[in-house]
This record gives sequence, C-alpha cells and structure tokens, in this order.
Amino acid sequence: MKKLCLLAVLLFTLPTHEPAYAQASKPKPGQPQPDQTWVLDRSTLTYHMSHPMHEVDGTSHAALGKGVCHAGQCDFLVAAAVKSFDSGDSNRDLHMLQVTRGALYPIVSVRFHLAQSSLDAPTLDCDLEVNFAGNTAHYSHVIFQQTIEGAEHHITGVVPSTVSDFKIDPPTFLTIPIKNEIPVRVEMFWHPS
Repeated sequence: MKKLCLLAVLLFTLPTHEPAYAQASKPKPGQPQPDQTWVLDRSTLTYHMSHPMHEVDGTSHAALGKGVCHAGQCDFLVAAAVKSFDSGDSNRDLHMLQVTRGALYPIVSVRFHLAQSSLDAPTLDCDLEVNFAGNTAHYSHVIFQQTIEGAEHHITGVVPSTVSDFKIDPPTFLTIPIKNEIPVRVEMFWHPS
C-alpha cells in the first residue's frame, strides 16, 4: 500500500510540461535553428515537350535528394539520371539522350537554398540552379506549394525551363522543331532525418 501511495505521489508531482532538456533543444525566437538533415523519400519529375503534331511527357521516379540546414540556412540538392525519364517511346527517349548529350552529362541536378524558418510555410519561394546537358540555368522566385502531414513534406510546382536555357538545339519532327518551353512538373516527398 505504501508503494502504491508513493507511486501516486510521484506521478502527480511530475511536471505536465516538457522537460528542461526538450525545452533547451527548441530555439527561442530570434535564435538560429538547430542543424538538420532532410531526405527525399520519393518523387515524380515530368517534363512536357510540345510540337505542332503531338505533345509528350517524360517522367522519372528516380530522383535522389538531400538537404542540410546549418545556422538557419538550408542547402538542397536534387538529382536524377537523364536516362531515367520515360516518355513511353524508347526511340524518342534514346533521341532525347542524344540531343541532351546524356552520355557526357548523365545527371540533371537542381540546387536551391531556403531559410530554415520557411520550411513549414505553405508556399516556398525558391531560386533554382539547374545543371542539365552541360549547361547551368538559373530560375528566380519559382513558387512551390507545400502540404505537411506529420513529418512528411509534400512539395509540388513547375520549373519553367526552356530548351534554349541549356543551349540545346531543338529536336525536329517532320522538319518542324519542338516548342522552346519544356516545363518540368515536380512532386516530391521530403522528411527530416
């Protein structure tokens, strides 16, 4: 009986708020966020190519990504093999690899930086650096939408890329070149590790 009373006293006297060590790990307003690493769980990247005779989408689910946050600033890298994009026509995909010099430059990569304090915002305003086909293009203020469920961050948006951004000669079909715009739809699922 004495043990039961002692247990009850101990349980009722425990603090109902977070312990001091948990509070110490949370930054106070104005203090920098703690270091953090992010991992890309899964993604869908889809380019859209347009020609007067047809429209084509090529999709990759093979992107890898990582983000590292330090002193309130986060640096992210997302990369995919150029050959991982599938348009549903292997001949077209092979031609795309030739035109984009995929043998010399097999990876398309995207780098961007965000303030760590913005990682929970419903919209992310990103400045992107895209390396593709041996060239680098910069896109300012690309807006991505974000929904958060638990620890998972679901991010969607469109990168407004063009063939000329990467100094690629536009492929032709029946001597008519494709349109210059090749927007890339992005869907990514990230989580902190």
